[in-house]
Amino acid sequence: MAKKKEPEKKKFDNPNVVGLRSEVLEQPITETLEQNFMPYAMSVIVSRAIPEIDGFKPSHRKLLYTMFKMGLLSGARTKSANIVGQTMRLNPHGDAAIYETMVRLATGNEALLTPFVDSKGNFGKVYSRDMSYAASRYTEAKLSPICAELFRDIDKETVDFADNYDGSMKEPTLLPTAFPNVLVSNNTGIAAGMASAICGFNLGEVCDTTIALLRDPEHDILSTLPAPDFPTGGEIIYDRAEMEKIYRTGRGSVKLRARWRYLSKENIIEIYEIPYTTTSEAILDKVAELIKAGKIREINDMRDETDLSGLRLAIDLKRGVDPDKLMQKLMKLTPLQDAFACNFNILVGGNPRVLGVREILEEWIAWRTDCVRRRVYFDLARKKEKLHLLQGLQRILLDIDKAIAIIRNTELEADVVPNLMMGFGIDQIQAEYVAEIKLRNINREYILKRTAETEELEQAIEELEATLNNRRKLRSIIIDELRQVNKKYPSPRRSIIVYADEIEEFDESETVEDYPVTLFLSREGYFKKITAQSLRMSGEQKYKEGDGLMASFESSNRRELLILTDRQQMYKCRVSDFEDGKASALGVYLPTKLQMDEGESVLAMLDPLDYKGQLLLFFENGKAARIELSAYETKTNRRKLVGAYSDKSPVRAVLVLREEADVAVEASDGRCLVFHTSLLQPKTSRSTQGVGVMALKPKKLLTGAAFLADTPIRDVKRYRVRSIPAAGALLRPEDRGEEQMTLTEE
Repeated sequence: MAKKKEPEKKKFDNPNVVGLRSEVLEQPITETLEQNFMPYAMSVIVSRAIPEIDGFKPSHRKLLYTMFKMGLLSGARTKSANIVGQTMRLNPHGDAAIYETMVRLATGNEALLTPFVDSKGNFGKVYSRDMSYAASRYTEAKLSPICAELFRDIDKETVDFADNYDGSMKEPTLLPTAFPNVLVSNNTGIAAGMASAICGFNLGEVCDTTIALLRDPEHDILSTLPAPDFPTGGEIIYDRAEMEKIYRTGRGSVKLRARWRYLSKENIIEIYEIPYTTTSEAILDKVAELIKAGKIREINDMRDETDLSGLRLAIDLKRGVDPDKLMQKLMKLTPLQDAFACNFNILVGGNPRVLGVREILEEWIAWRTDCVRRRVYFDLARKKEKLHLLQGLQRILLDIDKAIAIIRNTELEADVVPNLMMGFGIDQIQAEYVAEIKLRNINREYILKRTAETEELEQAIEELEATLNNRRKLRSIIIDELRQVNKKYPSPRRSIIVYADEIEEFDESETVEDYPVTLFLSREGYFKKITAQSLRMSGEQKYKEGDGLMASFESSNRRELLILTDRQQMYKCRVSDFEDGKASALGVYLPTKLQMDEGESVLAMLDPLDYKGQLLLFFENGKAARIELSAYETKTNRRKLVGAYSDKSPVRAVLVLREEADVAVEASDGRCLVFHTSLLQPKTSRSTQGVGVMALKPKKLLTGAAFLADTPIRDVKRYRVRSIPAAGALLRPEDRGEEQMTLTEE
């Protein structure tokens, strides 16, 4: 085997740096990443940022276990600083990080649907960016009652324990949660190269769903777990298709919006619940920004009136303002409507996996089944040990005096146990137990009471062994525990589900003034919007030297425009996005206004109207494509559409077809043909290469196309064809008009 090449040492002399070593060890970047970065990345993923199947990150688990060992499950509250100090025995990341973890788990912060820390004092609020929590020396805390379900039978070897960071004590690797906390608690984390974002679900709904899934593996999860639930309430805009995707893949987006009410006497809108993903300060800042920009004129003032009773954002309205219309507008323009991006990435067996809801519950059921089996096995072992001891007592019951005599007549203490073993035929463990019985208990009554338990123990052992070997019985135990959790900790839903079709969306065009305009586009991409009055008063249109008119048509200020470019891209904009211009001005340069790619130029300007009709694209290679305009209608606010047409050949003409008509096409050799558009069949794909229209001679190209009605052609019969592709006929001078037909668009 070839010897591995030693890294080369390279001298590094820098007179400006004092004490720098003169030799630097060169190392390939791949080795640096493997030896230095990869261990760090794996540590962040496995030991810090991604939650495990019990629903906790290591920092959460260490804190809660410390509080449990401090007796804070049933005892009184203690200072948070005391808890933080004790937790540092397990978590070496510093007191600030530990306390911040406690804050998020606390009832006062309202970050979780089921908080695990019962807090007293100022713990801040999850819905406020600026409301900071008090220092740990001022606040107090203990474990919430529901934590009893986190630590249920933890002392019965239900989970594994490992050494802490300095090996001075043991800590659990997982908590034996009696309910699927991994879905109940909101959890977000950013690791190295991956992240996790788990939205919370309602405790009662999760327990009901898990019970149903234990009984029927094919259970429809959406029927019992309709949507997530968030601590800050609000409304979930329900989209069944998106929810099914999230439940199936573990990825997707949940739309949230604020809840509000209108106080007619005060003419105030009161917002009392906001999306979990935003803060009250972010909403106030955005509204102030919109007011300053002049986009919102209906508001006199907006204040944060949050107090001890809860969140309250008050909006003072101007007289005559419709609160419903204003809130529709604010939902669209501010974080009052937001989205939670789901990424159900959890650690299963130490490996990060993105799972759907069903898969998460199946993994939790398998893990919880193992916890219950370990608990049953622990109970079984203890009962067998006790039975074994009692069976030894039964032997002594036959002759207590003999046992006393053996002990009395034994000279050496070390010989007591061996002599009892020989005298009664019992093993060492039984003999040790007998030898340790107090003198006051050496009576028939005591021994009879102890041995009377033998029959009960044998029956209990038989039941435990049957349970251990029966998967159905193990699952029945899990179901019973889930029912108990549901009963003991009622959890009404906080986020209300509303359906998307029930919500009236804000139409931005309603706020835009509508009036007739005429649009002009030059060959170099300069755009002008001129009102009818200005057009009547203006003179000749001004263009740059060498530039001229490409397209012009009448429109209105509320209409949309489609701008087609030579890079197979389509840009969507509104006429109202442009200021009114004058004929004497050059206009707005569209590539800059629409932020086009470098070197990209405008090919055509189209008025889609209601997106009814087709787009006719004529390519240089003699082909033409007929594409439905609806293929370019976007349902979102997307302004740029890539892949608008085929890139196999350059486009030489663009026409918008509202109804069937005759089209004239011209080639570079002077030939022309006229055909009816019914010969072209519409295509569903925007990337279609089209069909042959003009049969071109070698090295000849299609140069232009226009509707026949817009051309000077007189002798239509000479150029008309009944089928395509066709060669056409040479264009006569009298059919050319004053100048040769050139590219035109509608």
